[in-house]
Amino acid sequence: MKVFVTRKIPQAGLEILREHFEIDVFEGDSPISREELVTRASDCDGLLSLLTDTIDSEVMDEIGVKAIANYAVGYDNIDITAATQRKIPVTNTPGVLTDATADLTFALILSISRRIVESDKYLREGRWTGWDPILLLGGDFVGKTLGIIGLGRIGTAVAKRAKGFGMNIIYTDHHKKSIENELSARWVTFEELIVNSDYITIHIPHTTDTHHLIGKEELSKMKSTAYLINTSRGKIINEIELIEALKNRQITGAGLDVFYEEPDFNPELAKLDNVVIVPHIGSASFETRNKMAVMAAENLVEALKGEIPENIVNPEIYD
Repeated sequence: MKVFVTRKIPQAGLEILREHFEIDVFEGDSPISREELVTRASDCDGLLSLLTDTIDSEVMDEIGVKAIANYAVGYDNIDITAATQRKIPVTNTPGVLTDATADLTFALILSISRRIVESDKYLREGRWTGWDPILLLGGDFVGKTLGIIGLGRIGTAVAKRAKGFGMNIIYTDHHKKSIENELSARWVTFEELIVNSDYITIHIPHTTDTHHLIGKEELSKMKSTAYLINTSRGKIINEIELIEALKNRQITGAGLDVFYEEPDFNPELAKLDNVVIVPHIGSASFETRNKMAVMAAENLVEALKGEIPENIVNPEIYD
């Protein structure tokens, strides 16, 4: 059997694949084109894809693979309905990137509220003339309210960190979570969260229901002193309307790890001093990326051996 890996991943994962299959790896430093993906994977049994690869029904029909392992916890880059119709198992890498993404979420909260990037630039440009009682004032954390949209694995990990900072924690989800007492968190409606939070952080998948969940209307209801953090998926926020809100200081700031059309992002964001932008590095720790590579490889091995992978996204294909 042969598998195609759409990007270089840590060696730990590649070594597992080599033990079982012939492998072909795209060595480019940027996402593979659709055309090359189809060409390279057309004679393969399995595909190890990244979130930058759009795997729709046409691609599936052209390459004809028997299994797809996504090197990510999210899988909105894959048409799951089409895969299910074709009896193609799709897997993801949940759990292993929880702490790394929660850490980055809090890094963004700290960076934007305490104006770390702005202060670094200020100092490097030689503009500092000495200690000033009103220089680069930012936001506090103790006693402030953190609103978490989605109290799943990552949302829960963020809540644990926020508790350590003495923050009040509210969250919105489809239903109340049993862990809320342990976290000292309180369930509220989405509308209540938008209005009452000093910091809002997003931890839900991108779906048709969550597309543009936050836009002009929601931004207008947020506190003018509030901060918006997104380490989930870019299209959950209407990026154009967020930029306008930031330009007009309708909210104080934002921290973004994800964007509307990655790897492209709106150049207007780079012009703003009240947003911290990083290139989708939520899981970018050595340990986490290695664990993801191992999990994705093991998922693909299991699927191609005819076993039901532990991290199957569409288990109904086995019914």
